Amino acid sequence: MGSPLAEHLLLNSRKGGSTGLAILTLSGAKKSAAFSRVDEALVVTNGAMMLFMRYFLLILLSGCVWAAGLTPQNLLRMRSVDEVKVSPDGRKIAYTVVHQDGARRPYSQLFILTIEGGATIAFSEAKESSGSPLWAPDGEQLAYRGTVGEQNGLIVANADGTGKRFLAKLGGTNAPLPSTGKAFDWSPDGKQIVFVDAVPGPETKAMDGDPIVITRYLYKPDHSEGNSRLNDNKRLHLFLVDVASGAITTLTTGNHSEHSVDWSPNSGEILFVSNREPDEDQFFNYDLFALRISDKSIRRLTTTENIEYRPIWSPDGRTIIFQGCKRGLTDLETTMEDTHAWIMAADGSGRREFAMIDNRQGPPDWSPEGDFVYFTVQERGSVRLYRQAASGGAPELVVGGLGSVGSFAVGRGGLIAYAQASAQNTPQLFIKTGMGAARQLTNLNAVVLRGAEIAPVEAFTFVSNDNKWQVEAFLTKPLGMTANSKHPMIVVIHGGPHGQQGPAFNFKNQVYAAKGWATLMVNYRGSTGYGQAFADGVFGDQNGNEGQDVLYAVSAAIRRNLWIDRDRLGVEGVSYGGQLSSWLITQSRIFKSSIPTAAINNLVSYNYTTYYNQYEQMTFGIFPHQGNLMDVLWERSSLKHVAKVSTPTMLVHGENDNDVPLSEAEQFYIALKDVGVETIFVRYPREGHGISESRHVVDWIERSMQWHESHFPR
Repeated sequence: MGSPLAEHLLLNSRKGGSTGLAILTLSGAKKSAAFSRVDEALVVTNGAMMLFMRYFLLILLSGCVWAAGLTPQNLLRMRSVDEVKVSPDGRKIAYTVVHQDGARRPYSQLFILTIEGGATIAFSEAKESSGSPLWAPDGEQLAYRGTVGEQNGLIVANADGTGKRFLAKLGGTNAPLPSTGKAFDWSPDGKQIVFVDAVPGPETKAMDGDPIVITRYLYKPDHSEGNSRLNDNKRLHLFLVDVASGAITTLTTGNHSEHSVDWSPNSGEILFVSNREPDEDQFFNYDLFALRISDKSIRRLTTTENIEYRPIWSPDGRTIIFQGCKRGLTDLETTMEDTHAWIMAADGSGRREFAMIDNRQGPPDWSPEGDFVYFTVQERGSVRLYRQAASGGAPELVVGGLGSVGSFAVGRGGLIAYAQASAQNTPQLFIKTGMGAARQLTNLNAVVLRGAEIAPVEAFTFVSNDNKWQVEAFLTKPLGMTANSKHPMIVVIHGGPHGQQGPAFNFKNQVYAAKGWATLMVNYRGSTGYGQAFADGVFGDQNGNEGQDVLYAVSAAIRRNLWIDRDRLGVEGVSYGGQLSSWLITQSRIFKSSIPTAAINNLVSYNYTTYYNQYEQMTFGIFPHQGNLMDVLWERSSLKHVAKVSTPTMLVHGENDNDVPLSEAEQFYIALKDVGVETIFVRYPREGHGISESRHVVDWIERSMQWHESHFPR
């Protein structure tokens, strides 16, 4: 198959036909046959000539090419492009590749690709993790997060991969610090790097005692792979390292955290983000600050009640763009208001929304010339890349189509490098210049997807139960359909609730399609990508009309696709999708199986055990103890209505989940047992919110298929 490095280059040599690897296993036998077709040469292995002739004859008689779908084990071979950075001269691209074949969690590796010719250099060996690339101003060096010998942290290397040197550790904290930006940045002259590191906070000593004394409101961690179930109380601060000597200077201290750095073009100041509220544990409010390097003085640029994320200086240092919003109430996990690109003068004046698009926008960035600002926008299940002239005007669509644009970087002359997931593949590396045609540079899954059939995804809309909205859903059709075949359908509900699903490649859905199952994804009210009013549609109405949106989508799909077997319907989801998977089986008996993952089942207990306690306040407008909200939360809890459940339910949860604590699944599991509902409880060690370890994901998919299938009528 060639070297792994060669797989990073897009294979354009194959013309016509199909190339692939198919494993065929005889029922009741131990023999398997592997067929591979490379350059028109067909190779048969394992003494399976008779089996091959049998299938080959069927192919000839049917006049079609045999294709197989994906299996859960294929996940361990899937790879995707994550971070993307263009070199200052526009000739090279640093990018990271996420692998799924690690001992536990996915890991990333850093590569540099020369655009002209496609030569690729790897910056780590074997399964060593590396990432977060950042070019030096002269393009001769690269700073990144990686390992040299036994030291892990900030590494500097030459652009050809030589001369790797460890500079400093990049320590973190398990305290919830959402939406952080760059952890390090070069000085304009390339001689120094500002970086973020963690140091113990004042509560650390008390937390080490026996008994442990807790004084903080925010005392739970985001996630912990070890035994710690408590906030480590570390604070993030800014430090300066001299690239030549390795000497480190402390820039900030104190009880607040500073992060998301950006060095000004004139070398004088460093932008950063910090929450400096009197009680920052109870009120999440990032603001923007600038630190003067000469005397370490700090000036505050924003004093708003809302949040600002990821500030970036303009190339001339006169303007700052950032991601932000204008509502005063949000929390550590999510915001109901769509984030937009914002802009202001370097002194903090003239703060205003920059891109007037009524949809959720990602972190903005400048073109090197400073003439354009680029940003992603969520639109109807896809994520697209826009730009807008810095002087104003209408936004222009740069990268559209069906799918999702992730990381992007802009080079001189309008060169854009970006990672994009299509309907057929995980995110791959693309480049284009201005409004020109795009060119794909990587095809990381060429081997695993070769010969695999990818199921189509079709969008449809329907009118909501209260006639307020046109709601959009996406139906992934099963493979192997015939004129008279009937197929199960699994409703897969997204989390958030302020998120979206769409046509971009979804591995689990494709595995289901290969099994002959359809999947239905519904962008119910509260979802992003349909404007602010639609996102606000879930306010004060959790487990209400958004749940009806899902049920209406199921009805519409069944009516319009007669091949869907209404007697074989399942429902599943993660986080808020898990919450709705639990809730809907208390409201309807249409589903034959349910798999809530990381689900909230008791809105009251959840509010007081999660680490982001402002969530219910944000989504209902008041604290649970105010008014009659406590009664409302209990009324909208799946646990209260558990006696109505008859659907067999497999509860899935990570044991280290402090976002939606494990107790949410524990309560519902015992309640279902008490009612007499068939139920099992799958707990994954080391996992936080959701399932992320690759082999756990494989197991989760396999168990999900077994659970659904075992409860579908034959």
